[in-house]
Amino acid sequence: MSSLEALKAERAELLDKPLWDQSTFMGRWKHFAWVTDFRTCVESEEELYKAKELCHLYRLGREPVGTTREQIIHAKKLYESSFHPDTGELQNAFGRMSFQVPGGMAITGVMLQFYRTTTAVVFWQWVNQSFNALVNYTNRNANSPVTTQQLGMAYISATSAAMLTAIGFKSFWEKRANPLMARYVPFTAVAAANCVNIPLMRQNEIRGGIDVCDENGNKLTKSKLAAVKGISQVVISRIVMCAPGMLLLPPLMESLEKKAWMQRIKFLHGPFQVLMCGVSLTLMVPTACALFPQNCSISTKTLQKYEPENYEILQANCKGRKVPEYLYFNKGL
Repeated sequence: MSSLEALKAERAELLDKPLWDQSTFMGRWKHFAWVTDFRTCVESEEELYKAKELCHLYRLGREPVGTTREQIIHAKKLYESSFHPDTGELQNAFGRMSFQVPGGMAITGVMLQFYRTTTAVVFWQWVNQSFNALVNYTNRNANSPVTTQQLGMAYISATSAAMLTAIGFKSFWEKRANPLMARYVPFTAVAAANCVNIPLMRQNEIRGGIDVCDENGNKLTKSKLAAVKGISQVVISRIVMCAPGMLLLPPLMESLEKKAWMQRIKFLHGPFQVLMCGVSLTLMVPTACALFPQNCSISTKTLQKYEPENYEILQANCKGRKVPEYLYFNKGL
């Protein structure tokens, strides 16, 4: 390899690969804490497009004279946090994973505060699922596009699941006069909705399968099982993401609200819960994203057993070469 080719390969590696080892949980945590940094949300579109252009120029070896490695890494951060990895298009600011902390803390805090009336429960569950639908659409797999009808069905189904779960759970605990358990209505509804929303939003991946590649990124076949595995991990991650704040705050608030000093500042109960949700999400967004490797794997033996038709395509694409033991795919977020 010539020195020029080696330089291009080095530049491509800096831009395309994470800065930390993704085979360890801590490496993945550092990566997602870096790429979901909510401070990137306040960057102007002009700055984001400048970052994209700088990354492009750096890849070609035509970056401005005097550009430092730190500037390239910052541009990479802005690009990865704001542009879709499949299409390269600028994502809606409110749908980016980097907006999960400010957006999630506001909605979650309000849901935990206003849980006493059915009207409030239904309204805030609708707001939350509207936000989730935007996040899911923004972070969709662009290689498996969904139709407007499918998007509408996913939105209606998830919103209905959240509302029905919330109403049913609220009614159940009201009859048993358990005020603490009633505070868990929002979490139960959110968890139920995630189990509906994400699979429906990505239903085309389950129906037609997703591309699976060898360790060098060569697409060899498709797999429905890979889609199911990736989507299942995303559902678990989303529930874990909101769990600490929505599970720990109810008993805390139940205890604090009995204090005389807390009763004198009822107007601060909502802001306090929003702030606590923000603290929780700041830690849990990268934690939840790091639970499973982004580049997920599936055994070719599993493919051979349960998807023989796709395994035959794999064998044909290997063209006499040994079939790899594992195939890899991006699970999504």
